[in-house]
Amino acid sequence: MNPVSIRLLNQQLIAQQFSTPAEVVRYMGAMQAQEYRMMRWAVAMRTRKPSYKAFKKAFDEGQIIRLHLMRGTWQLVCADDYWSMIELFAPKAIAVTKGWMSSNKISIPDEELMRVREILVQTAAEKRSVTKEDFVQALAEKDLQMDDHRLSYHIRMAEMAGVLCSGDLLPMKATYALAANKVKSAEKMDREEALALFTKRYFQSRQPATLEDFVWWSGLNISDCRKGIALLGGSIHVERWKGREFYLTDECRTRGFRSGKFLLIPPYDEYLISYKSRDIVLPAEHRHRAHNNSGIFQPIIAYDGTICGNWSPFKNDFQVSFFDDCFNVEEAEEAWLAYQKFANRFNPW
Repeated sequence: MNPVSIRLLNQQLIAQQFSTPAEVVRYMGAMQAQEYRMMRWAVAMRTRKPSYKAFKKAFDEGQIIRLHLMRGTWQLVCADDYWSMIELFAPKAIAVTKGWMSSNKISIPDEELMRVREILVQTAAEKRSVTKEDFVQALAEKDLQMDDHRLSYHIRMAEMAGVLCSGDLLPMKATYALAANKVKSAEKMDREEALALFTKRYFQSRQPATLEDFVWWSGLNISDCRKGIALLGGSIHVERWKGREFYLTDECRTRGFRSGKFLLIPPYDEYLISYKSRDIVLPAEHRHRAHNNSGIFQPIIAYDGTICGNWSPFKNDFQVSFFDDCFNVEEAEEAWLAYQKFANRFNPW
């Protein structure tokens, strides 16, 4: 087993299979969207022909939704999965978020939560797509003032309750909309059906991956994750590699890898954040160059799937820092040109 090439293929980073952003997000199940600008490249680079226009269209039309969900962090999900994912992942994510609030000495009484939420809903209903500044103004008109941190928790809890989700895509600033207006209602899945579906989505797009990786990514407890794997029955199997057990599906892609390819990967990309253990593609001695212990992830460069450097997405020229002297900037220029072709369509920096 060559886990690096298999991950590149199944993560859709090479030999891409999909044409549209919505297809990519549906296939991946959920995609980390911490960085508002770079989430666009994370999706687009997994399509056959990266297009900013196509991403914006899918986002504005509600085919792709951004919200706080798994692990209480920003995610992109497809509209078809939105309500099922809220049902499955939100209870644990809300508990995690309340834990963060407690550690930050923030307590939001139910009375305040409901009063503020009513104002958020009314503002979103009136304006269709609103910014946080719109919420601040609306609250001030009701003689309610709070710091940005506290308001962020109110918005986050409304997202995880299925009340608010992403509005229209702006160059630099997140917007919000009423989920009921943005996302069509869907037939409700029972919990086991939803658990099986998203277990399959995870392993089909991140394989080979371990049980621990799945627990980390999903934010669910380990018993739920084991149950999700069991629900897949004979369509998933275990292979051992260097003393670890990895799960692969029967539909695992193994053909299509070509050597000699550089990838410019955005911060918080699923290529790293999908896994608890990242040493397969990230040499341990360079881990601090890719992410720190506080959960901050950097833009990275991969060569044939192995992380080998950092790059700067928001510069006009190609600025790269390789981990060693094996590479030079000119070798990765083709990857930079592909990114520039995409980024120059919106280039807000």
